[in-house]
Amino acid sequence: MQKEVIKSQEKQTKIVSMFDDIAPTYDTANRIMSMGVDKSWRRKACDLAYDFYGSKSLSKIVDVACGTGDMMDFWHKRADNNNINISEIVGVDPSVGMLSVAKEKYPKFNYHISKATEIPLEDKSADILSITYGIRNVVEREAALLEFNRVLKKDGLIVILEFMKNENPSALGKIRDFYMNKILPKVGGFISKNLEAYEYLPNSIEDFSTVDNMQKELEAAGFTMLYTKSFSMDISTLLIARKK
Repeated sequence: MQKEVIKSQEKQTKIVSMFDDIAPTYDTANRIMSMGVDKSWRRKACDLAYDFYGSKSLSKIVDVACGTGDMMDFWHKRADNNNINISEIVGVDPSVGMLSVAKEKYPKFNYHISKATEIPLEDKSADILSITYGIRNVVEREAALLEFNRVLKKDGLIVILEFMKNENPSALGKIRDFYMNKILPKVGGFISKNLEAYEYLPNSIEDFSTVDNMQKELEAAGFTMLYTKSFSMDISTLLIARKK
């Protein structure tokens, strides 16, 4: 048991170190590789979450694995668009490199250097908690989901955008897999000068959860599913659930 814990800690440390290394080129690589389509996925996630939450005044939104801060900015802009007032938007990430970029881009938000399993916020303090393209990088995912539940208010929402494993891909899904496995690593590696980091992406998807299993994990952690949908040849999946 102790060996497994140490192995998990070492794996998590390696992942965080990798993100520290690619932080300076992360935004450029992402925009080129996604061709900007991720913006529509993020916008959809925010708008749906605000609709499901049904309030024009929120005290706190927390974005876990916030990276360079883009999802936080989407929460802010979409709130303005929907005439919603948010008292505080908080970013949480274990990567010092990523948060350094985020703080420079979006100084108006608050930040914590922290793992997803140890969020330094009070119980039942957040209205919405999001994690976009970060849950598959959390080694202790079960513990993280329970931590998300702890931080959320009753009836609060968890919003997940992620690249999910597809065990039975359609013809379009196979095109997605080819892009993810053969093209994306080379593009990302060229831009970042770190091929290993972008080879990690398709490997991490293959080792990750399916949509069905992710839904079951959320329910086991004390959430009720509200919405699940995959976009753009099943490249990205959005899951929204409510804390019981």
